[in-house]
Amino acid sequence: MISHSPIETIYFILPLLGFIIGLFGTMLGGGGGFFFLPILTLLLHVPTQTAVITSLVATLPIGLVGSAGHFRHQNVDVKVALMFAAVGVIGAFVGAGITSRISSEMLKTSFGIYSILMAANIVRDTYKKKKAENNGECVELTQKEKIGKTSFFGFFAGVITGTFGTSGTAPVLAGLFSLRIPIKLVIGTSLLIVLVNTIFAIGAHFLVGQIDLTLVGFLTVGSVVGALAGPKLLTKSKVNKSENKARYWYAAVMVALGVLMIVG
Repeated sequence: MISHSPIETIYFILPLLGFIIGLFGTMLGGGGGFFFLPILTLLLHVPTQTAVITSLVATLPIGLVGSAGHFRHQNVDVKVALMFAAVGVIGAFVGAGITSRISSEMLKTSFGIYSILMAANIVRDTYKKKKAENNGECVELTQKEKIGKTSFFGFFAGVITGTFGTSGTAPVLAGLFSLRIPIKLVIGTSLLIVLVNTIFAIGAHFLVGQIDLTLVGFLTVGSVVGALAGPKLLTKSKVNKSENKARYWYAAVMVALGVLMIVG
């Protein structure tokens, strides 16, 4: 279902927040959907089930614009993206079913716990990656290992997208990093996976949720501009040198938002 909420003064800061989320979402490979749900529930007090599908729709333009931009800059591994998305679609429908069966409070708490656990995984993975780099290690994965990792992380990402209305970034990035592909390919490929998961999650939620197009409009005005700028900045930046630091900061923000969702 579709609705339009009355415009409130606080809505006018949403384009700025959308720009920041769109910019960093396309530079970090997450689409920014992770941040829309806390903004809608904690700042605007939108009912959680409505916030989930509204977050998904607001994420869609970032995924579209960001994926196209990264594809133009050859930052997308289409084959890997399709492997992730194939199982992610199934997970998205499973996640949508979970959302319709649990309370708003339980959904918020679950999202908070998920955020903290994924932040811990990012810190652990970054530490292991840095240690391996310092030791000059480079281990090739077998085809069977690649398929196993792709199936597990792809399905989990789909479930997260469908359940929380977020981009499922953490499991996608964890899976892509585990395949040991270059960082710029990780970011671009992640956005394409997130886009496919989001499209199917919206379809799964459409009949059971309510999309607030007023909020979507305010958020996407800024997020599309940010999504256009992100791939260009990433291509020009020396992202490999600052990757580990960026991932630690990303994890710290995830923990903070997770705690707020649990206690808020």
